[in-house]
Amino acid sequence: MKNVSMELILDRLKKFDAELSAARERISHLEEQIETDPLLNVLNRRGFERELNRALAHVKRYRTTAGLVFIDLNNFKAVNDQHGHLAGDAILKAVAVGLSDHTRASDVVGRFGGDEFVLLLWNAGVGHIRTKAQEHEDMIAALEVPFADKLLRVQATAGVAMLAAGDDAAKAVQRADADMYARKMAKARATTRASKPPRGRARASAERERLGA
Repeated sequence: MKNVSMELILDRLKKFDAELSAARERISHLEEQIETDPLLNVLNRRGFERELNRALAHVKRYRTTAGLVFIDLNNFKAVNDQHGHLAGDAILKAVAVGLSDHTRASDVVGRFGGDEFVLLLWNAGVGHIRTKAQEHEDMIAALEVPFADKLLRVQATAGVAMLAAGDDAAKAVQRADADMYARKMAKARATTRASKPPRGRARASAERERLGA
């Protein structure tokens, strides 16, 4: 009788253990869904911030190096306005795939919101991170995204920030975002200068127009 009772208890324990394992797997799957962008299959803001907080704790404890690349797609709203949101989705998907293909397995890619992406690069100095930021800009500019009967293109601007021991996630992202914005403004100024003729040439052109030449 005692043996039967013990066998019954062990059997119930095995079933309970199996149910517990299945429940843990379901919870893990749900957590993954909550932290993954459903359109792009990369981490969403919540998932990325979890990874960033883990990286900040590692940097603080072990004095390792890591940094962020914050990427904003230029004039993305115009794509949505001209071609529709499905076209915008196609571009976002192509960019997400490109970023994932051009990062190491140890690095992290996330969509921070809208047309903004952010990368976490482990064990990298500022020079390497700036190089990667430029490479990502070039990669995105080279994309040709088929949509309907068109090939859509988009450009991007990337900013960087090294993680510091005293950072929290918000401060680190804010610095990378600010660097991105500064680069975007610098590009705009350079484009404006390039589009203006030299001052002397502009005066000569105006004088010819006045004289009817």
